[in-house]
Amino acid sequence: MAVRILTSIGEAVRPHLTALARLRIAVFRDYPYLYDGDMAYEQRYLEAYARSRRSVFVLALDGEEVVGCSTGIPLVDEVPAIQQPFVEQGMTLGQVFYFGESVLLPPYRGQGIGHRFFDARERHARALPGYRWTAFCAVERAANDPRQPAGYRSNDAFWIKRGYRRQDDMFCTLDWTETEALQSTPHRLRFWLRPLDENPDRP
Repeated sequence: MAVRILTSIGEAVRPHLTALARLRIAVFRDYPYLYDGDMAYEQRYLEAYARSRRSVFVLALDGEEVVGCSTGIPLVDEVPAIQQPFVEQGMTLGQVFYFGESVLLPPYRGQGIGHRFFDARERHARALPGYRWTAFCAVERAANDPRQPAGYRSNDAFWIKRGYRRQDDMFCTLDWTETEALQSTPHRLRFWLRPLDENPDRP
């Protein structure tokens, strides 16, 4: 499948916001997030990213269809729940560029698009003055979670290959409603960090 990668900055992504909201809902419905998506929330979330003049949206397009997206935003423009673990570690918020998510429809996985997402976001962060770190967080599930599908593999090995380091003392809590649940519940997410000036060799 011929996939085109398009990088949009801030408000330039606005024509794609509805498609991105649907994409996030579709991908995050699967394990490990099990997110019972809400379009109104998705629109608010993506609008906040679009309003940041230094945010980045890396889109994967098959023709005109958005089949994947990866986002990033200065940490100073993120919500307090995401900022607080960095404050507790004594890190300067203005030196951290935060990666929101990478979502890609299943038929397009395994083609190197995930690396292209990270390459584009890291390149964008390097082009801005003052950033020393890139970071993201990911939900944690128990190893024996009965909802884990057969053959499931976490992204840990991929992130380590990219040079990201699992943090044992940086977590945040975000609420969302899981599929088949009646109400929103808290979920713990762990942070992964990488010094922006590092360029790990990758096969």
